Amino acid sequence: MSFESFVGRRYLRTSRDQLFLSMITLLSVLGVALGVMVLVVVIAVMTGFETELTKRILGIEAHVLVMRYGEPLSAHDTLVARIEGEAGVTSAAPFIYTQAMMRSPKGLTGVVLRGLDPGSLACRLTTVSGQCLGEVLASPSQSAVRTGGSAIHLPEVVLGSALAEKFDLKRGDLIHLLSAQGDTAAVGRLPRVHPVRIAGLFESGMHEYDAAVVFMGLAEAQQLLGMTGQVTGIEVRLTDVYQAEAMAATLADQLDYPYWTRDWIQMNRNLFSMLTLQKTVMFIILTLIVLVAAFNIASALIMMVMQKTRDIAILKTMGATNGSIRKIFVFKGLLIGFVGILMGVSGGVGLSLLLQRYQFVQLPGDVYFLTTLPVYLDIVDIAVIVAATLLICLLATLYPARQAARYKPVEGIRYH
Repeated sequence: MSFESFVGRRYLRTSRDQLFLSMITLLSVLGVALGVMVLVVVIAVMTGFETELTKRILGIEAHVLVMRYGEPLSAHDTLVARIEGEAGVTSAAPFIYTQAMMRSPKGLTGVVLRGLDPGSLACRLTTVSGQCLGEVLASPSQSAVRTGGSAIHLPEVVLGSALAEKFDLKRGDLIHLLSAQGDTAAVGRLPRVHPVRIAGLFESGMHEYDAAVVFMGLAEAQQLLGMTGQVTGIEVRLTDVYQAEAMAATLADQLDYPYWTRDWIQMNRNLFSMLTLQKTVMFIILTLIVLVAAFNIASALIMMVMQKTRDIAILKTMGATNGSIRKIFVFKGLLIGFVGILMGVSGGVGLSLLLQRYQFVQLPGDVYFLTTLPVYLDIVDIAVIVAATLLICLLATLYPARQAARYKPVEGIRYH
């Protein structure tokens, strides 16, 4: 143990007549602990939002979209094979994406109809009963209605749980989809009405999707919309999702006009920019709590310097340098900060793990996209919080330590 750390630790022990100074030191520790704990929890929640949104968005959306200007894609098999030949591409599959109207016994609403190839879905999304979405859409339809004495087999769809709850729908119910691709009449284009059966419900955890999306098999969607042999575009999935921007640029260069590409980062840029800005602003605002605690540390050290003038004079008389005196008070301030950081990190991690395990905080999905509070502890975020707090505590010790080092031995013992 060095001379400076030995004296600094001894100065932490106050006598009975210095209880006020001891109380200020305790408040300093608690202030740092509270600030660090709040920072850890809030940053963990903000990181959880970003991580969970990324995970759920990529569970539904493609990493890269390839589409054609102004018209659907025809003879897309050759294009799919060409894209799958690119390094880093795990799969490429055609899809249909269009808007439609859904009519049920309880009302009418606009929906997003997505026709997907069941063989390309793997099990990224499951129904509320635990079945893979691809398996549900790939199973042959057993639903039929009788018209004019003959049975007509109905296409099957999978609805979002929030959409089904809004109109009191369940698996097996009959609904109607209205598409704009209808027949032309004297009064204009008439919409087509298609009866379909609900084969299952899905719940992605994102209210925006669960309240608007209807999934259907690609072949059924083509038949229903009159797009035989045509698709809206091709969705591409990659081994590394963060290479989507580079892959989108590569495909755009190779395919050239009239094809265009868009990656998932570009499609959700505003959302993730907002989350990053919120995280930064919250970090700056909550750091003010640590700054208040740092002022308490500076106050405690200034009062200690005033009470220890005789000790400082004696130490200097015995040969202690100005640097040693500075180190004593810097050490004490950093020790106060370190204890506060240790308590704050422990409390913040404990509270974050509690929120992570027990989802007792419910969120309105139509406002926050998610229905439960996501929490994700990132070691990098914790390291940044610890480093920033230590730096603030260090800066708070510099002035009192400098004043202590400037005391002259004669002035320190003149009135003692």
